[in-house]
Amino acid sequence: MTATVDLLLYPAWVIPVDAPGVLADHAVAVHGGRIFDVLPTREARLRYEGRNTLELPGRALIPGLINLHCHAAMSLLRGYGDDLPLMEWLKARIWPAEKQHVGRDFVFDGSLLACAEMLRGGITCFNDMYFFPDAAAEAALKSGMRAVIGMIVIGFPTAYAADPDDYLDKGLAIRDRYKGERRLAFSFAPHAPYTVDDATLGRIATLSGQLESPIHIHVHETRREIAESERQYGVRPLERLARLGLLCSQFIGVHAVHLNAGEIETLARHGCHVAHCPTSNLKLASGIAPLTALRAAGVNVGLGSDGAASNNRLDLLGEMRLAALLAKGASGDPTAASAAEVLAAATLNAARALGLEETLGSVTPGKRADLVAVRLDDLQHQPLFDPLSHLVYVAERHDVTHVWVDGETRVADGRLIDLDESDLRARVNYWRQKLLPHA
Repeated sequence: MTATVDLLLYPAWVIPVDAPGVLADHAVAVHGGRIFDVLPTREARLRYEGRNTLELPGRALIPGLINLHCHAAMSLLRGYGDDLPLMEWLKARIWPAEKQHVGRDFVFDGSLLACAEMLRGGITCFNDMYFFPDAAAEAALKSGMRAVIGMIVIGFPTAYAADPDDYLDKGLAIRDRYKGERRLAFSFAPHAPYTVDDATLGRIATLSGQLESPIHIHVHETRREIAESERQYGVRPLERLARLGLLCSQFIGVHAVHLNAGEIETLARHGCHVAHCPTSNLKLASGIAPLTALRAAGVNVGLGSDGAASNNRLDLLGEMRLAALLAKGASGDPTAASAAEVLAAATLNAARALGLEETLGSVTPGKRADLVAVRLDDLQHQPLFDPLSHLVYVAERHDVTHVWVDGETRVADGRLIDLDESDLRARVNYWRQKLLPHA
């Protein structure tokens, strides 16, 4: 006798992530928005009947990718300030544009554009940091994807908030407003040590402990940032954050490019996490994060795209390949950052950093059915000896054919479901015309 489930998927391979290797000729049963079973194809055909059944020949089925660091709305600033060092990029291009244009509509439209791009590339969840976080939350809900919304704090007034207390109060109010949405979670998102004062950072440390919410902050991105901290505070930024009580198992340090051995040990000792953004770090000439040393010390590392203004793509398949190659080249060790390890960084490790590892990040019965099918049978994938290797070193985001969030189809045959692309293009063109005179 067969049992009926909502969805039966029959890929060529399942890559579970939380178990080694690749499962050939296996099926995945989905029911009630969760992964119900993972079992050999022959058994699945005898045991289950699907209300919807999809054959996926030549496809690898993987967990939804999790973008551990993103400024989604900055997709509207893609290409707006290229080929500049970080502080010049911020002060001469990005911050003036934001001051003039950023409001709730800008953030909603830019975030919706980012959601569309990420979904088509197999990203089902993103950890965001930007102004008007309620607008980013609405865009994520409209797109049907999952998001961790950053309650941003920065030490100067913007159109969103007047001062640090105002940022925090508004962020907490937004968190309360959306706490019933199962696809949304929230983090504290102080921008960086150089833009947030001690009192505010201390308050965030206290609130994070009380609410069990992650702290998501740029740190040690450039040598200049470190030198300025030593000049102003007498210590490097990470030491300052440690003294203020921010380093803990809920701390996500974004970039973490310039770390010494003692700082890596400190991150490990406190159970901190790092969001590694290799493309953005290279494009802004910030440097190469010490991925191999971080992992050797036991620091959990996930992958992020950063914003499209400094990347210029929200493409975790591309970040996986680059992260692996940079780790090998920088360490001189060709075994550093294997395909399996960087896939984990883009899935289960990122879920762990966000406190979501019990529900996301692997193809495991009981977890939410956030799944991605990637085509590995096109000519550029031939000959294929190891699907996991091809996923990291060969596949591109246009190889993503299907995406599910909570078992609901978000991308089918490479096309977005329930997002009107023509409407989205019109929204984006509106902002392009407003920004164009200053570009």
